[in-house]
Amino acid sequence: MLKNKFLRKYETDVSKLKIGDKNFRFFVPKTINRFINSKELMNKFPLWARIWETSFVLADYVARMPLEAERSFLEIGGGMGVVSIVAASFGHDITMTEHDENALNFAKANAELNLSSASHNLKIMDLDWHKPEMDRQFDYIIGSEVIYKEETFANLLKLFMEYLKPGGEVILSETVKKTSMEFFKQAGKFFDIRAQKKRLRTEDEETVIILAIMKAKGQP
Repeated sequence: MLKNKFLRKYETDVSKLKIGDKNFRFFVPKTINRFINSKELMNKFPLWARIWETSFVLADYVARMPLEAERSFLEIGGGMGVVSIVAASFGHDITMTEHDENALNFAKANAELNLSSASHNLKIMDLDWHKPEMDRQFDYIIGSEVIYKEETFANLLKLFMEYLKPGGEVILSETVKKTSMEFFKQAGKFFDIRAQKKRLRTEDEETVIILAIMKAKGQP
């Protein structure tokens, strides 16, 4: 089994999550040290190796969306697979993408951990935002905590416009920060944007999250 091979390769903990009436368990790295390249600390920091609060918000939103036949989702920057696995468990047809081999390994192991082996509505694949290669368009393109570098803005917007079906929606869950606000400002030139503000509280802090629903201008 994939899971056994995976556990021989990685030291892991398990993180638990409940969305709706479903309980999930996700393998997460016990430590991120092995994934850090000290020579490229800023450019290749393993952001995928944490389950971000924005993923909880996006997973919950997608889980609540009504099922519609033939409706397809593409997740970009899917990390360890949390959002896509939740979406697939609620019946959505979703393709999860990442551009890191270790992240993809965690996502595949987490899919095996949470989904029936007979489940065919989740596909996991590599995707480079700078050179995306896919043979289809999607009704929804989703992502959580994917807006963190201004130099990626142009490629992300190009990806959205190329692979989103006419009338489709981009759904992004992002913490409120300078970079994300600047992205939405630029995206507003091409997309009509509806935004919802969410607040996640713990004993120590409050995280403010923007859930943005984007539709290409001029689309019904």
